[in-house]
Amino acid sequence: MVRINLVPLQARLTQLPRTTKRAIALGADLAATALALALSGALVLGDRARDQLPLAYLAIAPLTAIPAFVKFGLYRAVIRYIGTKALAAVVAGVSISVVLLGVIDALSDAIRLPVAVFAMYWSFALIYVAGSRFIARVALNREQRNGARVAVYGAGKAGALLASALRNAPEFTPVAFVDDDEGLVGSFIGGLEVSAVTELPRLAEQLGVSEVLLAIPSASRQRRREILAGLEGLGLRVRTIPDLSEIAAGRAQVGELREVQASDLLGRDAVVPHEGLLRARVDGKAVLVTGAGGSIGSELCRQVVKLQPRRLVLVDQSEPALYQVERELQKGAQESGSPLEITALLGNAADRFRMREVFETFAVQTVYHAAAYKHVPIVEENAIAGIANNAMATWRIADAAREAEVETFVLISTDKAVNPTSVMGATKRLAELIVQALHAEKCAMRCCIVRFGNVLESSGSVVPLFREQIAAGGPVTVTHPDIIRYFMTIEEAASVVIQASALATGGEVFLLDMGEPVRIRGLARRMIHLSGLSVRDADNPDGDIEIQYTGLRPAEKLKEELLVSPNSVRTQHPMIMRAVEAFTPWDQLRRILLEIDEALRVSNVRRALELLSKAVPEYAPSLSAGDVVAQERAGTSRLSVRPRARDADPHGPRVGTTS
Repeated sequence: MVRINLVPLQARLTQLPRTTKRAIALGADLAATALALALSGALVLGDRARDQLPLAYLAIAPLTAIPAFVKFGLYRAVIRYIGTKALAAVVAGVSISVVLLGVIDALSDAIRLPVAVFAMYWSFALIYVAGSRFIARVALNREQRNGARVAVYGAGKAGALLASALRNAPEFTPVAFVDDDEGLVGSFIGGLEVSAVTELPRLAEQLGVSEVLLAIPSASRQRRREILAGLEGLGLRVRTIPDLSEIAAGRAQVGELREVQASDLLGRDAVVPHEGLLRARVDGKAVLVTGAGGSIGSELCRQVVKLQPRRLVLVDQSEPALYQVERELQKGAQESGSPLEITALLGNAADRFRMREVFETFAVQTVYHAAAYKHVPIVEENAIAGIANNAMATWRIADAAREAEVETFVLISTDKAVNPTSVMGATKRLAELIVQALHAEKCAMRCCIVRFGNVLESSGSVVPLFREQIAAGGPVTVTHPDIIRYFMTIEEAASVVIQASALATGGEVFLLDMGEPVRIRGLARRMIHLSGLSVRDADNPDGDIEIQYTGLRPAEKLKEELLVSPNSVRTQHPMIMRAVEAFTPWDQLRRILLEIDEALRVSNVRRALELLSKAVPEYAPSLSAGDVVAQERAGTSRLSVRPRARDADPHGPRVGTTS
């Protein structure tokens, strides 16, 4: 059997100029309408057609139809993507042609044509003009498609829209729907049969399905996790469309496909925010966010913008990050017509003089302090920078905010601050103690701390790392088989921070009820399986991706905690808890801070770590390898740094650190 390859012809047709394509379509319609009338007359009148159907009518028919087609925009439609609007234009144009022909026939002296001729002409013209376009669409879209054969999970409206969108995407070939609703099984949607979910192994074998696309945007996170658990062992790649909130907000389209979000693997629904709590410290106020270019800081800014503050001040040391977040926020404000004033400031959160000037100049009322170093191994190797940026900078900016009479100051902390084993955790715990002690010092400023676990998809999170390693063919690296972590999404983290600022009366630590912790080994396995791959191990030596255990990193714990003490109570938000924890009195803490400042000024790592341990008794330091090397190269344990004139500060010398 001879097969004709139409691909070169398709390529030529699609590359023709737009005017040429319109001319071809118009010529085809001229011939089609004339032919439709001639065929109608021949079928109804038989041999009498030659005498009773004037030849002039064969010219009049297209002349009445074509202008109507033009008027209704038929020739503006792109044939490869033609849809129901074009069909409506064809129906309207052909109907107008029939009416005008009937009027002309009634006014002429010729023999009247039977009504059946006009009825048949209407049918044939409709079939020719509309049918030719849909045939052309199929022909133009018929390519040598080597894309994935996919099953759409969810035979509802979203699934139908997704399947329709995929028909024009050469990288996908939708071949079936699957759905949990037994009432839909056996029905057809857009020419594709709906099968039960249990039929997926058969569909993979018989139809070559290699991917499942989730089209269930309104499903809860718990339900999505159940579905993903059922799909895990099938060896099929799983992707998903955006959730309903993103589609409703206009941030995403149904046809956008994504990898399964790590949030779908959490096993609990997202924390629902209270609108009143969200707005209390933001609506109509001047808000400042430090570390605005970071993953948490930038999401805070996105959520703050939606809550209609009077002004938003972005502070970050990184110029590229600051530029990116300001550009995004300004664009969003312009598109929404918001009068919000957004100011981006390159600055150092540790510069007390600069920050006080900023607070006073912009009349800042609420501060969200997100600037910090957070990567445990890096901070462990750079203890001086970690202490300066995480703890001492918090002292500087909190003190500056108090002097400028800021109303609310919120410190973003971490579960690693609880019984810390790392420099990073100890510095964040010291930052907490500073905020608590300052508030207790007859401070009019409302201070609070928000502590949470690991943030999914944030910089340094295991999820982007695993995704990158899977894409590269592995191995996926996990530090320890038994390591577990609490997780939350970036959106949840920012939302909790904003709501906690409304719940604060002063000095509290707020934390989220984060549900059950996640075993990192299990997370890695699920991500591998949902990529359509298998884990290579002793039980499956022919698998695709190996999981390698690299050992705990310096100062890393198997399990993180959220509380220093068990004295926690529920707040008016059912998933946010308040803990009132013991802290060091300010006079005592300030003396330690001044000593730390002096140790940092001369880069005395050993002394700085000793003092950090004195301020945070739960922490037992060990001098890091990086700092030992630095001191050995210098030939001394005290690296001299010449103080600057502006360091003459009654609160202790300034420490230049990044935000």
